[in-house]
Amino acid sequence: MQQIKVTLSDSEIPRQWYNIQADLKKPLDPPLHPGTGQPLGPQDLTPIFPMALIEQEMSPKQFWEIPDEVLQVYALWRPTPLQRALRLEKALGTPARIYFKNESVSPAGSHKPNTAVPQAYYNHLAGIKRIATETGAGQWGSAMSLATNFFGIKCTVYMVRVSYDQKPYRKSMITTWGAEIYPSPSEHTNAGRAALAADPDTPGSLGLAISEAVEDAATHDDTNYSLGSVLNHVCMHQTVIGEETLKQLKVIGEKADVVIGCIGGGSNFAGLAFPFLREKMAGMEVKVVAVEPASCPTVTKGVYAYDFGDTAHMAPIIKMHTLGHTFIPPGIHAGGLRYHGMAPLVSRLTEDGLIEPIAVPQMECFESGVLFARTEGIVPAPESTHAIRGAVEEALKAKEEGKEKVIVFNLSGHGHFDMSAYDAYFAGQLSNYHYPESMVQAALKNLPQVG
Repeated sequence: MQQIKVTLSDSEIPRQWYNIQADLKKPLDPPLHPGTGQPLGPQDLTPIFPMALIEQEMSPKQFWEIPDEVLQVYALWRPTPLQRALRLEKALGTPARIYFKNESVSPAGSHKPNTAVPQAYYNHLAGIKRIATETGAGQWGSAMSLATNFFGIKCTVYMVRVSYDQKPYRKSMITTWGAEIYPSPSEHTNAGRAALAADPDTPGSLGLAISEAVEDAATHDDTNYSLGSVLNHVCMHQTVIGEETLKQLKVIGEKADVVIGCIGGGSNFAGLAFPFLREKMAGMEVKVVAVEPASCPTVTKGVYAYDFGDTAHMAPIIKMHTLGHTFIPPGIHAGGLRYHGMAPLVSRLTEDGLIEPIAVPQMECFESGVLFARTEGIVPAPESTHAIRGAVEEALKAKEEGKEKVIVFNLSGHGHFDMSAYDAYFAGQLSNYHYPESMVQAALKNLPQVG
């Protein structure tokens, strides 16, 4: 019988996070203060982050020890299985061998707890009583509401309004774990009230929800802010995914030819890809593909420039691929991929030619997601269907070329609370949307003038 699932023992959970900053050709461009435009120092971030996370964000140290308290929580679901998609291979008629890292087995159903748990832990050590955060599709809000329970911290979640309406059971899960949740924009912050005054029917955006959460944290002494993607320390925490995958492939004598992840802010992709990119920079031949929605083409149509991380100019200004902080994406169901910017690390590595970005339309993603559900039995989150689509395209290329190939992608979450998206797909209510270049250019006119 062919090996279809590769598992590791609890003792093989990675003991360290990998910080790819240590291996960059040159350091990242520094984040800038949103008020002064000057480079940020650690003290500038202390009103919203604990010092331990600030150190991880800014340090070039290559490996960081994972605290025992975090490992004990990780052990509830880690190591996650690496599974071979034999039935998908057969359906595609491809000579490629397709593997997926199944991050949907976490209690929250996605990769997000990999960073939510350490963020809650470090805030607890710093004496913080409450976390304010945002969420796009609800995956991050679910993860943080879960993680804060383990360390006795309260949680407030600002959920992008279109997803708040589309995904009621994400809201239910967040509430079940004890967090309070508001549709963003909300009446609870100045940023939210201003957005509603400008457009009462706005669908919201991650940039706007970030503004609300940052404002909440900055105006309450017992509250810190937490971000589920984009930042360096978030990407670093996720590298447990790729470190495990490298071990699992070694167990079965396989070497990845193609590594694939979806990108919105960049964290789940970074988690799988960064350890492989370390090996690539050391000589391994591997193609690394980042898949984004054609309706929010941050890397493929955006520019690499300094921009605000949020709509209300409260978050730091960072060098990244961006569509402009005023960008309001359409209400596609892959809510976790609707962010105007991309992680600085993912952006830099793309600029360095180590990552190949592609943009794919919504309909093709759902088509591939349904095929995956019917062959492998797992209903993927809309975000994960982008990675699946990338894997399908690579497998079909291998078929055309008549070449064997090992393809590995990250199944970053299940779609159990996204069934309204599948209902809309089957009812013919979804369509492809390619974001117009003219609207991209209009948003880019509002980039901050720095340097």
